[in-house]
Amino acid sequence: MRNFLLFFTLLFFTIDCFPQAVLSLKERVSAIEDIQKDRLENLLPKLMKREKIDCWIIITREYNEDPIIKSLLPPTWLNARRRTILVFTLIDSSNKVDMAAITRYSFGNLIKSVWNKNKEPDQMNALVDYLKLKNPKKIGINVSKTYGIADGLSVTDHQLLMNYLPDSIKSKIVSSEPLAVSWIETRTQKEMILFSHLTEITHNVIKEAFSTDVITPGVTTTDDVVWWMREKVSSMGLKTWFHPTVDVQRADDSDLYAFDAKQKFDIIQPGDLVHCDFGITYLNLNTDCQQLGYVLKPNEIDAPKYLKEGLKAGNLLEDILTNNFKVGITGNEILRISREKAIDKGLRPQIYTHPLGLFGHSAGTIFGMWDNQGFVPGTGEWKLNVNTAYAIELNTKVYIKEWGKDVRIMLEEPGFFSKDGFRYINKRQKKFHLIGE
Repeated sequence: MRNFLLFFTLLFFTIDCFPQAVLSLKERVSAIEDIQKDRLENLLPKLMKREKIDCWIIITREYNEDPIIKSLLPPTWLNARRRTILVFTLIDSSNKVDMAAITRYSFGNLIKSVWNKNKEPDQMNALVDYLKLKNPKKIGINVSKTYGIADGLSVTDHQLLMNYLPDSIKSKIVSSEPLAVSWIETRTQKEMILFSHLTEITHNVIKEAFSTDVITPGVTTTDDVVWWMREKVSSMGLKTWFHPTVDVQRADDSDLYAFDAKQKFDIIQPGDLVHCDFGITYLNLNTDCQQLGYVLKPNEIDAPKYLKEGLKAGNLLEDILTNNFKVGITGNEILRISREKAIDKGLRPQIYTHPLGLFGHSAGTIFGMWDNQGFVPGTGEWKLNVNTAYAIELNTKVYIKEWGKDVRIMLEEPGFFSKDGFRYINKRQKKFHLIGE
């Protein structure tokens, strides 16, 4: 704990003095391991008790890995090894979880191997013996029709498991979906401190990209900016979890930009409304941001009022959505209420907000999809829980009289929902990035 506090002291100093600085690869190991230890020792018992699953089995093979392993993989490992079997058993008397690896090696420093291969050469028999010893009431395995993240048990390993299990244990097998999704969607206090730093880094990269340090109006293309962002992140020792998008809308006669990956324009010009979609991965967390910039024309010192009014409409839609966040309500219900209120305010909304954290498009409740603004089956039916993070992703169409056309105000920012309500993890965009000031 002492080392962790020291790490965060250094982290805060880094944020204040060098907003884009990141930890070295070696320094990241202790941070990730400390977060994993905290999650396993303090979060997992609570979730297992809440979801009434007292044993959780994760089986995965090297290079064909269960997505859940990403949340548990030792920070010095890049992949699982051979066939990896992890078993988490809730100890009711102590509200702790017994953690065991039925593997050739211990699973890093946190989960020790309990398999004596000399005594029992067969790995699956060793698993059965361990389950008999623990005698759990309900055993969760990672199979799910709704969430790919919670459906990581391969057909081969599922068949293998069922062939080995005696009927007395096989009858206890259930889908781990409620536990697996809760495990992936829930953010801890320690993670949220890091999440704020990660989001600030993301914002700073966008700020630099939307400046004359990167963009020369009349010369720079949207693709140039995309690859600058990729190279920038790589030079910082980080990764993007998806290929960024940069596009523009302008007064010229053209179609409205609409998620079709087709660039309407190439060279960025004065008077353009520039949009990016960008996210990075750091310390096992992911960001997802969409922000807007305006390219100043000669003698302009600010974006036109009509575009600023459009951004205000986008901010209003964000407020309408996040004000409707309440524990126990489904994403579909929040979507319905939010759209009704937005339309009553004269907006033309599209809401497609998703969970964010250990994955970019993570597990948890979905609030609409860009191509489905009605009932989203499965993921939209998941109820909102506290201590969860989201990419508040949406847009509203705004008619610009001066351009004689609609523009789409597309916004996305990481946010966090707790018992105290919703907050943005590191602010949100309320003003355009001005390119050329």
